[in-house]
Amino acid sequence: MPYKEKKVEKLYYSIGEVAEMFDVNASLIRFWEKEFDIIKPKKNKKGNRFFTQQDIDNIRLIYHLVKEKGLTLSGARKKIKDNKEDTNSNYEIVKALTNIKAMLLEIKESL
Repeated sequence: MPYKEKKVEKLYYSIGEVAEMFDVNASLIRFWEKEFDIIKPKKNKKGNRFFTQQDIDNIRLIYHLVKEKGLTLSGARKKIKDNKEDTNSNYEIVKALTNIKAMLLEIKESL
């Protein structure tokens, strides 16, 4: 699970911070921005991208579909377009089960 949650809540995150959260290159984030219309970062006069929490949630969903489930970009785009809520809830369930598994393994090692 390369995705690392940040504890400090900020309004805007730079592309470097977002890339670090997902352990990917910034170029991949820029590419996904072009491919998926649900990612819409704010840009300043210099063109620097600033991502909101909603953008990060959308990137997390795309990351799950493409990197973890192995869907193609067109497949991920179609799945998000058809039923984003179901896809998002499935991801939340997988995340919760993964956390439970990690906790159980930790308990098992401590016994």
